Order: sequence, then C-alpha cells, then structure tokens
Amino acid sequence: MVQYDYIILGAGASGLMLACRMASDVFFDDKSIVIIDKDRHKGNDRTWCFWEKDKGEWDNMLTKTWTKVFFGSNSYSEQIDILPYQYKMIRSEDFYSSLWKKIEGKSNFTFINDEVVNFTELKQNVQVITKNGSYITSKLFNSIHNVNLYNTQKKYPVLQQHFVGWFVKTKENIFDDSVATFMDFTVPQNGNTRFMYVLPLDKKTALFEYTLFSDELLQLNEYEDAISDYLKQKNITNFEIIEKEKGSIPMTSFKFSQLNSKHILNIGTAGGWTKASTGYTFRNTSKKTKILIDFLKSESDLTKFQKKSKFWFYDLIFLDVLANHNEEGAALFASMFRKTDVKTIFKFLDEESTLLEDLKIILSVPPKRFIQSFFKRLF
Repeated sequence: MVQYDYIILGAGASGLMLACRMASDVFFDDKSIVIIDKDRHKGNDRTWCFWEKDKGEWDNMLTKTWTKVFFGSNSYSEQIDILPYQYKMIRSEDFYSSLWKKIEGKSNFTFINDEVVNFTELKQNVQVITKNGSYITSKLFNSIHNVNLYNTQKKYPVLQQHFVGWFVKTKENIFDDSVATFMDFTVPQNGNTRFMYVLPLDKKTALFEYTLFSDELLQLNEYEDAISDYLKQKNITNFEIIEKEKGSIPMTSFKFSQLNSKHILNIGTAGGWTKASTGYTFRNTSKKTKILIDFLKSESDLTKFQKKSKFWFYDLIFLDVLANHNEEGAALFASMFRKTDVKTIFKFLDEESTLLEDLKIILSVPPKRFIQSFFKRLF
C-alpha cells in the first residue's frame, strides 16, 4: 500500500485553499500530497462574501466589490460607508478553477476521484478507506463535516444560517450596484431572526437571498415566497430568474478541536472554522490555512494547532441568546449597528479587536439576555 505525506479530504474551499498554499511553498515540493473527492468540478455551488481592507490575495478572482452597505430594520436603517474596508464577492467556479491551475502545475499532487467511506488513526499514521481503495498517510486534513457529531450533543447550541437565493435580471436599470444590502430585517420575522441579503452585480442583475439564523429549515416554497414578496415590495416585477442557490451553514460553538488528533486535523466547516455567530467561513479559512502552513513546518502534533480564544466565548454567549430568544435577533443586530461603528464590528467579527473595542460591541446590545447567558455559562 502506497503511503503519502499528506491527504486532503474534500476539494471545496478549505481543501483547495490548503492545497494551493502547499503548492506555492517550496517546503512541500518533496512531499506527496493527495486530494480525494467524489466531485472535482463543483461549478458555481457557492457565493462567498467577506469584508477586507484594501487589496487582498484573492482580488484577481472577485466578481464584485462594494464600499457601501445598507442595514435595514424597523427601528434603525442606514446606508454606511465602510472604507477603508471593501465588501467582496467571489463566485466559487472562478475560485476553484484558479486554485486547480496552481495545484495541477505541481507534479507531487495527485487527485483521486472517489467517495470517502471512513478514516482511522493508527499508531504512526492514518488509514483512509474509500469506495474503491485504501490509502495511508502521515497527516490527514479532513474537510468533510459530519453533522451528527454536534447535532447529537446538548451542551452547545446549534443554529443554522440557512438561505435560498435568486439571481434576478431585469430589463431596465433598476439596481444601485454601488451598495450591498448587508441585512434587511424589515421582512416579517415570524418568530425567527430573518433578513434579506441583496448583492447587485450591475444595474440589471442582483442576488436576492432570504436568510435565517434559526434551528429549523423551511420548505423551499417559504424561502421563495419571501423573495417574491420582497421583490414586489420593491416594485421589481419585470425580471427573470437566471440562477438559484441554497445552503445551510452550521452556527455552533461546539469544540471541534476535540475531534482532532496527532495525525488528523479537521479543517473548514468540519474544523469549526465557520464563524459561529455569523456563519461566515471564507475569510477565516483563508487566515487559518495560512497559519497552518507555518505550523506544519515546525510541528508534527496536529492537536496543538487549534487554540481557544476570548472570541469563542463571545460567540457562545451570542448563540445562547439567539437560540433561546430567536425572535429578538433583529432588535439585537439593529442595536449593534446603531450604536457601533461598522469598522469596529468588522474587526470584532474578524477576531482582530482589542478589549476596548470588544467592550464597545458588548455595550451596544441589549444587556439583559447576555447577562443571563453569561452567568449561566460561568456557573
């Protein structure tokens, strides 16, 4: 049986991002690296958005950027200039294609088109079983997440950021494509945290995404009816739907790090790299894969990679409140955006804020629920 230095399970964002960083670093040139996935060409299966200051490493793949965002609710609405930040959008097909070009240029990389059945840590390495074979590796990076691992526990709340999106095209110039609607909570809440997310690509094309932070998914027609109602409310009637997307992203402070071992590291959503309080994954994955490359040059025990921070506890408290009082989400976000500079919010959500900036965020939200959750978790 052939042994490889590294196996990456999954050719999605985290798997390919890690592989591309390995392909770009001479340290890995003499290492044998395998990527295993049942689907190599995933197409436009994702739309990723993230905020970033000035230029970034993925700028050559961007579909669109915005320097202004709109926040809407029944108690507070405002168009906000976010410079020096930009809100950036990447379609996954462009991203996958660009990373594969870099990976395919390296002879030490192999792609195996197969479905993973399971993997097991042995004394000195890891065995991966697929439908059509068996492989041994010194280190395994797994991006295939198993929802049962956190859905069956009760210690940490588990919500979903679930959504359905329509890319719509109009005959007339209708959209202001200089402004992205970050969150519009003026849609009926129906006992949940619900908002519309609108990304205009040009004056005739926009993505309308009906999004919820809650524990139960809806029927498809409920999402689509909400988008249809919102378009009518905005007097957008003459349009065609040119593409659709849907998804569900776990929001939980479950300790994914406990699933790691000396030779196995879970990455991406499977590793808890999704920001628990927002469902954003792309920027965090970009940062984590960069740190992981440096880590692999000096460390061999993968349990040492994940470190808990103050932000894990902040997310836990926030999710406790959303899980127990889901109908109050709109008021919570409205209070935060009304009282805090958006740049401070971005720094906080990027886990780059100081204690003083943390305090500004904490004081911007209604205190009662957070104090209750804080003392519950403390004791």
